Amino acid sequence: MSDEEELDLNSLDDEELVQQMHDDLYDGLKEEVEEGVNILLSRGWLPYRVLTEALVEGMRIVGVDFRDGILFVPEVLLAANSMKAGMTILRPLLAETGAPRLGKMVIGTVKGDIHDIGKNLVAMMMEGAGFEVINIGINNPVENYLEAIEEHDPDILGMSALLTTTMPYMKVVIDTMKEKGIRDDYVVLVGGAPLNEEFATAIGADAYCRDAAVAVETAKEFMVRKHNQMAAV
Repeated sequence: MSDEEELDLNSLDDEELVQQMHDDLYDGLKEEVEEGVNILLSRGWLPYRVLTEALVEGMRIVGVDFRDGILFVPEVLLAANSMKAGMTILRPLLAETGAPRLGKMVIGTVKGDIHDIGKNLVAMMMEGAGFEVINIGINNPVENYLEAIEEHDPDILGMSALLTTTMPYMKVVIDTMKEKGIRDDYVVLVGGAPLNEEFATAIGADAYCRDAAVAVETAKEFMVRKHNQMAAV
């Protein structure tokens, strides 16, 4: 489509607009996503509906293609960035309406490790799936995790390591949580290139997540389980 024939998002009906937003998210078109969010809001859509039907569903499609090797990290980061732009508009409105969240996650890279692309991707995809995410950055000693847990009371703690030398630090964090008697209060998810399922089991994590798409699916499963347990109590 040439520039002269640029698509007027306003001319689309709601269903077409949502489909177009999924495409724009997929292509990482930040301004178009922002415009789409504003148009739906101006048409009387509730912020939570815009979030779930336009942004979360769009990111779900991105996540599936990322998992299946159709999209790669740079493209997913662009898509996540576009989603973030839409979220910036929606977040204050969602706070006002007290919209439901899937859950809350604290995520950070462990001490000695300054890799953050994978972790940031997980954080963005989790936010795109409807989680509240507190990203505490890189090079986190155990104290940082404990402070973040205390302050934000998340459902999930996510730890990332990209170096074989920093992987063992995840066990330090989990062991400290055990000592303090709080390990069972949180779902602990770990990820990073050198990790695997055996390692996650050995250090006492709940699950190893191969990539951001798997992290989102795993987190959702744990939240469903948690809600079912609470309902059964």
